Amino acid sequence: MTLPARTLALFISDLHLQEAHARTVDAFFAFLEERAMAARALYILGDLFEYWAGDDDLDAPLHRRIAAGIRAVSDAGIPVYWIAGNRDFLVGQAFADAAGMQLLDEPHSAEIGGQKIVVVHGDAQCTDDVKYMAFRQQVRQPAWQAQFLAMPLAQRKAIIANLREGSKEAHSTKTMEIMDVTPQAIDALFAATGTSVLIHGHTHRPALHEHGGKRRYVLPDWEPDAEPPRGGWIAIGEGGAITRHDLDGKVIG
Repeated sequence: MTLPARTLALFISDLHLQEAHARTVDAFFAFLEERAMAARALYILGDLFEYWAGDDDLDAPLHRRIAAGIRAVSDAGIPVYWIAGNRDFLVGQAFADAAGMQLLDEPHSAEIGGQKIVVVHGDAQCTDDVKYMAFRQQVRQPAWQAQFLAMPLAQRKAIIANLREGSKEAHSTKTMEIMDVTPQAIDALFAATGTSVLIHGHTHRPALHEHGGKRRYVLPDWEPDAEPPRGGWIAIGEGGAITRHDLDGKVIG
């Protein structure tokens, strides 16, 4: 089964695009050409990139190609919306302008097909991970970002590489429960936004969860080379039907 004929919105996250994962890059461009071009809106909910060191890295060939691919969707009259992830929160207005997309504050609420939804990346709701939450609070400060972005690009990339290695080490000692969203944070998000549907990524644990009559959809990460292949998206069709799709576009339960 393929996407509905008239798709109101598509949602993706956690592609972690990088030169070393060529099949994921190819899958992303196929998605843009075959799926996004047939939709009325595209939401990218963070971690599109494996990392983003700053908009002055926009001239890297892969980054320029990705911006052009998103721009083609936008130029076709399909609005593209962006929520920052924990890997690419330094994406700024220069990249947004090159890609023709709109940067959204988090959380972002909207009504699509009669559904009142809220979208986030998902890391801010992992409140049991106290060390990460402290790190997140620090790096989301404008003063910290300004100081970091003032460093030479090569220095920033070296710092990010070290942080990624440290993150891998830290993850090996954390339980999956600690790295997942907490019920309290989800309930608070629903209460604050007055929505009944939440769509997020980050946890790499795709599923549909029920929260007292409200629904939480978790997006998958993308890895076509995995066995079985991982990836996919969420679609909202006319009438508000929400469907989860694998990389081939098939509806999954």
